[in-house]
Amino acid sequence: MQSLSSSFSRHDFGPDFVWGTATAAYQVEGAHQTDGRGPSIWDTFTHDRRWGRFRDHGDVACEFYHRYESDLALMKSMGFKAFRFSLSWSRIMPDGTGRVNEAGLAFYDRLIDTCLRLGIEPWVTLYHWDLPQALEAKGGWTNRTVLRWFSEYVECCTKAFGHKVKNWMVLNEPLVFTAAGYFAGIHAPGRRGLWNFLPAVHHVVICQGEGGRIIRRNVPNARIGTTLFCAPVEPYTPNIRDVRTADRINALGNRLFIEPSLGLGYPVQDAPLLKQILTKYAKLGDLQRAVFDFDFIGLQNYFRLVVRHDWFTPYVWAREVKPRQRRVSEVTAMDWEVYPEGIYQIIRQFAQYEKVKEIIITENGAAFPDRLVNGQVDDPQRVTFYQNYLRQVLRAKQEGLKIGGYFAWSLMDNFEWAEGYRPRFGLIYVDYPTQQRIIKQSGHWFRQFLTS
Repeated sequence: MQSLSSSFSRHDFGPDFVWGTATAAYQVEGAHQTDGRGPSIWDTFTHDRRWGRFRDHGDVACEFYHRYESDLALMKSMGFKAFRFSLSWSRIMPDGTGRVNEAGLAFYDRLIDTCLRLGIEPWVTLYHWDLPQALEAKGGWTNRTVLRWFSEYVECCTKAFGHKVKNWMVLNEPLVFTAAGYFAGIHAPGRRGLWNFLPAVHHVVICQGEGGRIIRRNVPNARIGTTLFCAPVEPYTPNIRDVRTADRINALGNRLFIEPSLGLGYPVQDAPLLKQILTKYAKLGDLQRAVFDFDFIGLQNYFRLVVRHDWFTPYVWAREVKPRQRRVSEVTAMDWEVYPEGIYQIIRQFAQYEKVKEIIITENGAAFPDRLVNGQVDDPQRVTFYQNYLRQVLRAKQEGLKIGGYFAWSLMDNFEWAEGYRPRFGLIYVDYPTQQRIIKQSGHWFRQFLTS
């Protein structure tokens, strides 16, 4: 293992390394019925009292729709030069297809112009989990017609903004929105079962490739990527069943969406249940349509997975061994293990793919129980978190791995999906009743790190 100095600077990463922060439309924008926006699956899901656990929703969120100029000014003051944000499909196309909402396009046009005026490079994510409800009513990602719906949406966005935006990401964490939304039912749209999950996966895999091709056609000199949730997977014991379980979870968790795009197909050898996709849902030519030569792959790492074999878990026969069961030294407010070396391990794993040209960390961060005291938010745990994870990113870069940028999650505290507003990931504290913004100690640390 290569040793790293206890101190490091931004310059150690090189002059072309990208430093940014990230947000997502539904998590920050609010203005859920403003200027012609249509409902998304998250609007429906969070307001449906059958899902009694939900008391929070994104109707107001951080009011970024109205406050984006001052929020971007705060971001600039911390020294970041890149901003990753997503477009709301239902704000641009309220019915999911057909009619285009010009007021929605105008909002993102203003947002992009403000970024450029401040010297901040916009990095656009086309889909960050907020499918228009009108399309979910027709089957959503389980309906093969979504290939046409998504293509129409990407055509619209790239033709509208391609002359200003050069950095594009097709999808955000497809594993999470298919598994949590179409298998476990804990995210929107709340569907459950393998027979929702598998067709959704297959259609998303094809859309990932189709979206890339549309961007390439419509945006000259674009840098095109897609972003993937990823976590190093380890067996709880060296027992052969645990080892095979770890291989299976690695196939489902880390390989499912990258390998089809590289022309390797689905990892059916280690995850046999994926054969059902090929026999029930795939059509001739589908795997060719899934292939796309991405300029970069965005990796989003928050924790590692330690798993063991479990006969009582359907389909995957695996059980996660939770951090408290392993008596780990530190966990976040999400009960995720703080394991900095995991980000190095996952960069190294994805760098082994010959056709992966570059890796960008498009999300990494932590939620801790932040408190506002005398107008300030001291979050030393988060400062240490970023320092330790960035050391591991630098380790990967020093070893010659293809790592070209880092986006902190998140610019500000926001609506954290099924967890509501309780977890705070932001570099900026948001006092939700007043919408006051306060840069946390971690934000000040980044300011010193990026501007010194």
